[in-house]
This record gives sequence, structure tokens and C-alpha cells, in this order.
Amino acid sequence: MVFATILFGLAPSFLMVALGGIIRARLSENAWQGLDKLNFEILFPALLFVAASKRPIAFSEVLQIGPAVWAILVLAMLLGWLARPIGPERFLDFAGGWQTVWRFNSAIALVASQTIGPDVIGEMAVAIGMAVPVANMLAVIVLSRGGSLSIFQTISKVVLNPFLLASVLGVTVGLTGITIPAPILAPLEMVAAAAIPIALISIGATMNWNALAKMERFNAYVCLTQLVLVPGVTLVSCLLIGSANGLAPVLILFAALPTASAAHILASGFGADRKLVATLIAQSTLLSAVTLPLWILGIRTLF
Repeated sequence: MVFATILFGLAPSFLMVALGGIIRARLSENAWQGLDKLNFEILFPALLFVAASKRPIAFSEVLQIGPAVWAILVLAMLLGWLARPIGPERFLDFAGGWQTVWRFNSAIALVASQTIGPDVIGEMAVAIGMAVPVANMLAVIVLSRGGSLSIFQTISKVVLNPFLLASVLGVTVGLTGITIPAPILAPLEMVAAAAIPIALISIGATMNWNALAKMERFNAYVCLTQLVLVPGVTLVSCLLIGSANGLAPVLILFAALPTASAAHILASGFGADRKLVATLIAQSTLLSAVTLPLWILGIRTLF
């Protein structure tokens, strides 16, 4: 039942990626890059803002969940760095793939949360709101350094990054409890609704489909780290520390998520290898159809 629920939730994403592969020849390379630029500058920032701002966020939830998910992101980042010797030679291309280790798919997070319970859904919404700004900030930092920018230029890239600005602003609105007027929120939601479909189609059009059948060492390590090692360490940590606060299910599930489709958009915006990142996203998402239900079964059994 759990496997069927997760696979049913992932099916639309798989179909959108497949659609991109089918229609890739209908548009030029420049056209696909233009779509990525549109997503990077407007569509995905709107999605991040709307997702973070629509639900009120309590400071107590931030204090409990925030540090925990940040620790998971840092753990993934450190484990991912170990792949440097087997990664792409150019650091910018490596950074594009490296960021996929700690990036996470928010849509799949909410779908998977429904298989555990309503409390986990609410906690996952807070985890997403707290993790998105940090995950994006880390990704922007490594991609900026990959472009051999100065410290000042790197700071500017981080501070002015559309993903980071939208995430921080959305979390701020959620914390303050401000209600955005419907005439303003409605067009933002319309723009946000286009972000994920366009990103998935672009991934399908960009990725190297042959690489799905032949996974390179770097890709294999990235997927292993994200889908097995990070949630495994998180599970052991929760068992050792204890789960009295009830956060273990959401933390383990958060750690087990496949990478975000936005990773492709961000990498493209910085000039990293788009095909590598698109392929990593597809591999991570496809493999999570097997690993994620297993982690959910473990969560339901132990907690």
C-alpha cells in the first residue's frame, strides 16, 4: 500500500520528465536555456515564496525543527564533498552535481508525508520552510566559487539570488503571520503553479537518457549518499538521542528525499553542466521510488 501510494504520487513527475525527452527536438538549445532562465528568475522564486508564506510558522517550531534540518543539510554537504576525486574536473561542474546531494524535492516531501500522518505533514511544511533558504544559500555559495568569483562577487550572488530572496521573504511572512491580500496572492500562485511542470519538462529535454542505464561512479555515489547514507545516519542519530520530541519521522523522511528539480535551474543559471545535473535529478527521483517507501516502512515500524 505504501509503495503504491508513493509510486502514484511520483508518476506525474515521471511523465512530465518523459514528455520533455519526447519533445526536446521541438525547441532549440537556446529556447530550453531561455525556459531555464525564466524559471530561475521568476517562476521558481514565486513558488518558493508562496510555499513558505501561506502557512503560519510558530517560533517554537522553528527552534525545534530548524537546527535539525540544517544539520542534515550540512551532513549531506560534507558527505558529498568526498566525491570530489571522482567528480567532474571543472569545479563549477562538480559544484552543480554536488549541490544535488543536499537539495530536496518539496513536492515529493509533502506526498510522502501523507503516508505517515497529518502531524508529519505540518512538521514537514515547517522543515521545508526552514531548509529551503539554507539549502539555496549553500548551493549559491559553491556554484559562485565554482565560477572563480571574488569574495565580494560571491556575497553579492548569494544575497541577490532569486531563490534565496524568495525563501527568506516567504519565511518572514510566515513567521509574522501577515496575510497577503487575495488580489496579490492569486497571480503569484498562478505563476508558481507553472514552475515545477516547466522544470520537469526541461529536465527531460536536457538529461542524458543513456546515462540512466549506465550510472557513472560520481552519480552512483551522489545517489547513494542522498538516498541511503544521509537518512541512515539520521535514523541512527534519532535512535541514539531518542524520539521523545516526536520529530524523528519528519527528520528521517526529510533526509531520505530525492533531489530538487530546481537544482537543474540553479546550475543552469550559473553555467554549470546542465546535462549532468538533469541526469542526477532523474536518477535520484527514479531510485527514490524504491528507497523512499522502504524508509517510510522503517519509520512506521520504529516510531
